Amino acid sequence: MEATAVYSSKGSPFVCSSRIAKPKPQNSATSSPFRIQSMATQKPLPSVAKTVGSRKSSNSTVFPLGEPGPRNSPVAAPPVKLLTNVEKLKLLTKAEKAGLLSAAEKFGLSLSSIEKLGLLSKAEEFGVLSAATDPGTPGALLTLSLGLLLLGPSCVYLVPEDNLGEVVLQVVVALICVAGGSAAFAAWNLVSNLQKSN
Repeated sequence: MEATAVYSSKGSPFVCSSRIAKPKPQNSATSSPFRIQSMATQKPLPSVAKTVGSRKSSNSTVFPLGEPGPRNSPVAAPPVKLLTNVEKLKLLTKAEKAGLLSAAEKFGLSLSSIEKLGLLSKAEEFGVLSAATDPGTPGALLTLSLGLLLLGPSCVYLVPEDNLGEVVLQVVVALICVAGGSAAFAAWNLVSNLQKSN
């Protein structure tokens, strides 16, 4: 094995060799004053036909440069049948037995008042029914409820009690967070049960 090193210091060549050999004529295109040459065997470069990317098979797809690669198509979940699930869970029977309908009527919320106020059309506008069938809604409601339930006590802990205004702020934020977190938790439970009963 022979190793040759050519170094240049300010234009004067310096040759170092491990074995004395005849100087070889060097091509000016490939020679460099900082070239280190080794006579060890080199691996042949793989040909284009042998590379993995150029194999042609019936189940491969070629994407041009700059185009996005393969996409994982989301598995389509079966649609949620909201009214069927309400019937399976017997929610209307449970609401009737709990006296929710009569309590709502006492507060002035009857079917005719719902119709007059246009609450059903507003629910459609805001996408309440589509949100009830969306698979991401239960996770969002649970995250919201846990965030609110953590925000109330942390506000009480972090806000100082130096004057009356800060104490009132603590009470108001804690009550809103506890009520909102509890409502979001109940909505999460209801929506997840409606979606599970397929």
